[in-house]
Amino acid sequence: MECRAAAVWSLSWALIVGGVAYLLRQTQSHTPYGRYRPAAGRCRPARLAWFLQEVPAFLLPLLLLLVTGETTGRTLLLSAFMLHYFHRSLVYAPLTRGRPVPLPIVLAAAIFCSLNGFLQAHQLLHCAGPRGRGPGALLGAGRLAAGLLLFVVGMVINIHSDHILRGLRRPGETAYRIPHGTGGMFEFVSGANFLGEILEWTGFALASWSLPATAFAFFTECSIGPRAYQHHRDYQQRFKDYPRSRKALLPFIL
Repeated sequence: MECRAAAVWSLSWALIVGGVAYLLRQTQSHTPYGRYRPAAGRCRPARLAWFLQEVPAFLLPLLLLLVTGETTGRTLLLSAFMLHYFHRSLVYAPLTRGRPVPLPIVLAAAIFCSLNGFLQAHQLLHCAGPRGRGPGALLGAGRLAAGLLLFVVGMVINIHSDHILRGLRRPGETAYRIPHGTGGMFEFVSGANFLGEILEWTGFALASWSLPATAFAFFTECSIGPRAYQHHRDYQQRFKDYPRSRKALLPFIL
């Protein structure tokens, strides 16, 4: 398949513009799921919702990879992308103890994951140029290694933080408790799981060194960065003994 450069460019800028719009929206209101879900409205159980909305970003790249038969080094980056969504849809989703998710949120997330899954896979499989030689190749190899390392660190933080949050609830519970005494990043920030995911996609963008990956990392920061701050403020309002030294997203900074 030839590179659809116009589609890649358009979808990438749609992510950037959408990220800015989402960021501005979240300064006015919360995205209505999780602890901010309205009492009324059609919802789906959390486990089903997370599976349905995340699995397209795993299946679509997998399909493109199988059809293409690509075996170059670019499949390493695509495999990292797919690994995240394999975990989110087939490991995290069956284990989550979250609240039901409004149907419009599920549909919007499924559409987003479908488009982004196609964008990242198509870019890596059909648009990324061959690696050159010389100093440029060494710099590219260094970016790849550093980006993948950051991706792995972020994924470990994300998975560990989700494990901590699940441990705060017994099966069937939806109450909120202060995450602490766990030895994880929650000792430093309220949005440890969000921090982990932001690090993942920042590393992916560094390793890919492409507009689509950078646009996705930017969208992620704009969408879940504010949510970390909202959670931090909610914890402070909900619990009078919430640790004052804990920041929202960036340890010791923000």
